[in-house]
Amino acid sequence: MSKSAISTPINSTQSNGTVASKTKLWLPKQVLITPAADSQPWGQQIVARVKDLGISVQKLSQNRITGLRGKTEKETYAIAKNTLAIVNAPPSQLKLTPIPPSADWQFHLAQGCPAHCQYCYLAGSLSGVPVVKAYGNLPQILANLSNYEQEDQDTTYEVSCYTDPLGIEHLTGSLAECIRYFGTRKSAYLRWVTKFDHVDQLLDLPHNGHTRCRVSVNADPVSHFMEGGTATVEERLQGLRKLALKGYPVGVVVAPIMAIANWQQHYENLFAKIRQALDFEGDLTFELITHRFTPKSKEVLQTWYPNSKLDLEEGDRAQKRNKFGGVKYVYARDTMTELKEFIQTQIITNFPQGEILYWT
Repeated sequence: MSKSAISTPINSTQSNGTVASKTKLWLPKQVLITPAADSQPWGQQIVARVKDLGISVQKLSQNRITGLRGKTEKETYAIAKNTLAIVNAPPSQLKLTPIPPSADWQFHLAQGCPAHCQYCYLAGSLSGVPVVKAYGNLPQILANLSNYEQEDQDTTYEVSCYTDPLGIEHLTGSLAECIRYFGTRKSAYLRWVTKFDHVDQLLDLPHNGHTRCRVSVNADPVSHFMEGGTATVEERLQGLRKLALKGYPVGVVVAPIMAIANWQQHYENLFAKIRQALDFEGDLTFELITHRFTPKSKEVLQTWYPNSKLDLEEGDRAQKRNKFGGVKYVYARDTMTELKEFIQTQIITNFPQGEILYWT
């Protein structure tokens, strides 16, 4: 299969079978920058990109983001989701934490996501209003990573835990900077995942095989009705195809896997779509994550999406406790076993060269 450059206009079909993106870019209604971020060269680079898109930037007088709460929770959500705040990552984020089974370590180029997924994992892990915060001190963040590397072994880093980096890349340029950085490292590898498809800006970067690009996909009833503001599954897969043809290691994250009505047929259809888009030999991984929620995330999600049909019935789930006593609600053992056997069989049948990294 040809690995020729991809450089055709939007909405056109390309010679190698991929389709250019039709998804709208997220353009925040307001952009704020703190004095600390404004003093950083990378913060200024983000400001320049934002202004090039015709969006004005408000300089704040203090290093705190305020004024994002409305009269109701619905109003607060709308204000926050339409705001980009350029800030510096706090010193605490320079002390990295492990993130198994996804990677050895996680670091962050931003916090918050422009999408509107009704099962959003950030609802249970981030506090405050759901504003998108992009970090203006990215060079400091990247320079800190070498402290976690050992010369005689590979080290992997996940950068998608607190944001969808591709969803804000047109505003920040931070994902491309990370890819360039890891392309220069001897034994350090970057991992990122997205529900968006605007990948053209990443295709010709000197990644040197040190960045694994993944897309998060799901069965149609989930992706169509519960993932607002994202690219379609077909568009995401076309974006992944483009990256693979440019030599990037790629992967598919099926998440969150849900035992919805007729789930076997829906997930069989999903893997047919994946097979059609990724119809070539190459490095391909799969990560399989079942739906779970916590009491806190349930409360937040029901506030954000009061009309959602997402199943958050605790009585239908099993409890899973962590070492700190926190509880998650997961599928019961029989349901989990049935889901796992079916999904893994789909992968083994359709992608004998694919590697299943984990099931959780």
